[in-house]
Amino acid sequence: MDLLVTTQTTTSGSLIKVTGEVDVSCADTLRSALAAALEDEATQITVDLSEVSYIDSTGIGVLVGAAHKAAEQNGMLSVAHPQKNVARVLALLGVDSELNVVLD
Repeated sequence: MDLLVTTQTTTSGSLIKVTGEVDVSCADTLRSALAAALEDEATQITVDLSEVSYIDSTGIGVLVGAAHKAAEQNGMLSVAHPQKNVARVLALLGVDSELNVVLD
């Protein structure tokens, strides 16, 4: 499944909507969208994973790296509405609090 990443500017920052599967073959697409939001110095970056059915360690690493960069810039990255299987992986790896996961 192809990965589709769209970015929308909001009053509080950026909303990044991700659709598809995030793995090593397409993680650069997500990395680029996050980097652009960070370059715009968005104080709040929300990554909507409601349409992501699978994420591998590379994709999770991209999210964690962006969360650290956002924190360095006095901002915050949040992961919103991950599907149950994605939320479970984030929790098992112990990065759910680091990514400020917001469940439905």
